[in-house]
Amino acid sequence: MEFDLTEEQKFWKKTVHEFVAKEVQPKAHEVDVTGEFNWAAVRKMGPLGLLGLNIPEEYGGAGVDSISAAIAIEELGWACGSTALAVAAHNGLGTTPLVMFGSEGLKRKWLPLVADGKHKLGSLALTEPGAGSDLQGGVTTKAVRDGNEWVIHGAKMWCTNASIAEYIITLVRTDPKGGSQSLSQILVPTDTPGLNIGPAEKKMGLHGSPTHAVTYEEVRVPLDNLIGEEGRGLHQTLATLDGGRIGIGAISVGLAQAAFEYAVHYARERRAFGKPIAEQQAIQWMLADAATEIEAARALLYKAAWLKEQRRHYNKEAAMAKMFATEMAERVCRNAIQIHGGYGYSSEYPVERLYRDARLMTIGEGTSEIQRLVIARHILR
Repeated sequence: MEFDLTEEQKFWKKTVHEFVAKEVQPKAHEVDVTGEFNWAAVRKMGPLGLLGLNIPEEYGGAGVDSISAAIAIEELGWACGSTALAVAAHNGLGTTPLVMFGSEGLKRKWLPLVADGKHKLGSLALTEPGAGSDLQGGVTTKAVRDGNEWVIHGAKMWCTNASIAEYIITLVRTDPKGGSQSLSQILVPTDTPGLNIGPAEKKMGLHGSPTHAVTYEEVRVPLDNLIGEEGRGLHQTLATLDGGRIGIGAISVGLAQAAFEYAVHYARERRAFGKPIAEQQAIQWMLADAATEIEAARALLYKAAWLKEQRRHYNKEAAMAKMFATEMAERVCRNAIQIHGGYGYSSEYPVERLYRDARLMTIGEGTSEIQRLVIARHILR
């Protein structure tokens, strides 16, 4: 689907696809089995611009448009869910708050560092052990002023990239009275004393994308490490998540596209009852549904990205795209396994991995249930 892409966007898509087909996809199975992050490929992403999708060129990034960013993440999802999630979280969560709200000093210090491919990535810590979707009321990690420093105490969960990050932008409570103006975002370098990153979580899928619990014990950082204004952390986080949802949707489309391609190839090659199973109507219907739903999800995704690029409100559209694309990917990957039959359940075939990787997408960066609430609130306003 070209969706009236510009010539530049078409060339970008081709360039990224060729890169991931060579550097990322061949390692996807190994990454899943070993749980090792694919640093070899990620190091090469810096010069290509894949680590600075949202970062302006003046800070060492590629500064591509929002549709081009979605295209890049989709291609990564097609190649390897683990690598795609880490890179999407780096771009969408780890750098976006800095780009959108950070001071000039923070931008110049940190953005070139995480965009060049020679250093580590960016990370964002929101979720806490006692609260998932409830950011406003559930954040207990606190930061208090002490002279010219913030002192942070607390704990976070499900922090993507924590062990491979230069810094963790942390959502903290800076006003104990509570309310929507009580939260702030603070940049915490990962080598700061008192910051403890736990072992990588053991997960159903996405084994090569490290996820960690993080604790803050008297962690001290300069007051200047505040992202944006004090008390605007919730607003900044919600704005960040809107863009992040496009990223998760893009990964999902990529995973589904890969599963669909494997299913088509297998259906043509596999014979049963004297003919290729692709000639069986039951198989044809699953493939037709997959092709249709992938196209629909991509269109929703591009619309949300286009609205973002136009600096128009896209909260509802991002929620729609994320919800539909993630649920679609689970269906497509499930049916790809069904088309493969018993072989689909074997880890020797990639559709098994794709299905496990796709399962997270309806949960991360806002569950499908939260997306439905967001959409419904827009409808009922």
